[in-house]
Amino acid sequence: MQATGFGTPPTRGKRRPIGLIFTVGLLATTALLLVVKGGDIAVNYQIFATRFLSIFIEAAPFLLMGTLVSGLLEVFVSREDIVRAVPKNPVLATIGGAFLGFAFPVCECGVVPVTRRLFTKGLPTSVGVAFVLAAPVMNPIVLVSTYIAFRDYNDGLFLIIGRFVVTAVVAIVVGVVFALTSKPHEVLLPGSLAPVSGGAGAKLPAPRRPSLGAGLASALRFGVDEFFDMGRFLVIGTLLASLMQTFVGESTLRVLGEGPVLSVIIMQLLAFILSVCSTVDAFLALSFTGSFPAGSILSFLTFGPMIDIKSTLMFAGVFRRRAVAYLILLPFLLTLLVGVWTNLLLRS
Repeated sequence: MQATGFGTPPTRGKRRPIGLIFTVGLLATTALLLVVKGGDIAVNYQIFATRFLSIFIEAAPFLLMGTLVSGLLEVFVSREDIVRAVPKNPVLATIGGAFLGFAFPVCECGVVPVTRRLFTKGLPTSVGVAFVLAAPVMNPIVLVSTYIAFRDYNDGLFLIIGRFVVTAVVAIVVGVVFALTSKPHEVLLPGSLAPVSGGAGAKLPAPRRPSLGAGLASALRFGVDEFFDMGRFLVIGTLLASLMQTFVGESTLRVLGEGPVLSVIIMQLLAFILSVCSTVDAFLALSFTGSFPAGSILSFLTFGPMIDIKSTLMFAGVFRRRAVAYLILLPFLLTLLVGVWTNLLLRS
C-alpha cells in the first residue's frame, strides 16, 4: 500500500474564506477596541503591534518545523508503519504517546500539524491526545531550558522534576479518558480521520517507499501547504493573545493572584494569555517566583504549554468543538488541583 496523500497537499477548500472573513473581522474589532481604550491611540497600536510580532515571530519558526516534519511523515511514514508500531493495549499506547516528544521535539505550535498527520496515518486518538498535550514539555529542548532557568532557584529541583512528572501524568490521564469514552469520529474532524486505526496488530504488506529526492521534494511541498493551512489559526490565536495582553496587564493579574487557590488560577490564565513558547517559558516563569508560590509556578509551567490561545485555535483545525472543550477543561482542572495541593503542602 502506498502512503496516501503522497505529493498531495492537504485540502483546505471551503474553510479558507470563512477563516479570512473571521480574521478580517477580528482585525477590525481589534482596531475598534484599541480606539475605545482611550489614551494615545498611536501608543496603543504600537504596544499591540509589538506584542503581536513578538508572539508571531517566536512561534512561526516552530510551526514551520512542525509542518515540515508533517510533510516528512506524510511521505515516508505509512499507515502500516503506525499500525505495527502502536501497542495493542490502549493504556500502554497512551503512555507511549506522552513520551513521543523525545522522538518529535516540537513545541505547542509545531505539535498540532504533526499530530494531525499522525492521525491521518492511523495513530489512535488517545495516543495523539497524549502526544499533543505532553510533547511541548516532554522533549529534550525544554528539559535543558527548564534546568538552566531553575538550577539556582531554591525550589528549582522540585519544579524541574514536577514539571515533567505532572505533564506526563495529566497527558496520560486525559488520553485514557478519550480512549475509554469516545471514538475517533466523535473526536476528530473528517480531515484528520484515517480508515486504518493503529494498534490493531494487523499483518499488512510492506509499503512502497518513494526515492529520497522525490520524497523530499514532495514533503517540502506538502509541508509548505500545511504551514499556510495551520498558519491561519496561529495568526488568529496571536491576534487574540496580543489583544488580551494589551488590555489585561501582568500587574493586574499579580494583584489578583493571592492565596493558594486564586494564585494558581491567575497563573494558569496568565499562561493562556501570554502564549509563550514552551522552549523559553521557564525563564518567564522564573520572573514570577518572587510574587507567586511554587504551586502556581508549577501550574504555569504545565498548563501553559498544553493550552494557550494559539494552540486552542490550532486545535480547532484538528478536533471537533466538544473535544477541544475537553482538551482545555481537563488539563485546566488537573493542573489546578496539583497547583493548589502543592501550595497547601509547602505552606504546612
